[in-house]
Amino acid sequence: MLRTVDRVLLALVGLVLLALGLAVLFAGFDLPRRWKVTLPADWPWSRPEDVVLSDAERTRWTDEGWWWPVALAVLAVLFLLFLWWLLAQLRWQRLDGVEIGSGDGEGAVLRGRALEDAVAAEAESQPGIDRARVVLTGKRGRPRARVGLLLTAHAKPGPAVHRLHREALAHAVTSAGLGELPAEVRMRAARHRAERVS
Repeated sequence: MLRTVDRVLLALVGLVLLALGLAVLFAGFDLPRRWKVTLPADWPWSRPEDVVLSDAERTRWTDEGWWWPVALAVLAVLFLLFLWWLLAQLRWQRLDGVEIGSGDGEGAVLRGRALEDAVAAEAESQPGIDRARVVLTGKRGRPRARVGLLLTAHAKPGPAVHRLHREALAHAVTSAGLGELPAEVRMRAARHRAERVS
């Protein structure tokens, strides 16, 4: 649903901006006179010296008492809509479900959060890993994992990644009936705490 709304909104905004830009360029290059095109009488731009908004149009309502509250309210609503859309884009990248084979020929969907939590919990139980964060991306039939690991102070990155691949990710592939689960792993090391020497 969000993808459809996203595409429709982007297409509409793109078409409006394209039409507006072409109309201004059409007048700016004096094409109506050169091509002998007759424009409607109320057409706003027909000559290169025409401006997009005249002083009278820009200041028509500014002396009215309702103008500034309405203008600010419209801008606030547009800002909130833009913010909602931006947050929806960021949330959309996370995979909400993974298609798994149920064994009876019918498909089933496993919640993405459940699989993320299971992989993260198993990764955190491994030695050398202090914390793990897993995010599933990609498509429902072909998920990908982004794994963030916080390693303990003396952990070695190589063995930690091998154990993650052999255990947590392999168990996720087996339990969900996936063909594969490509993963991108990012690691950070926990900082040493200061030790008192007496």
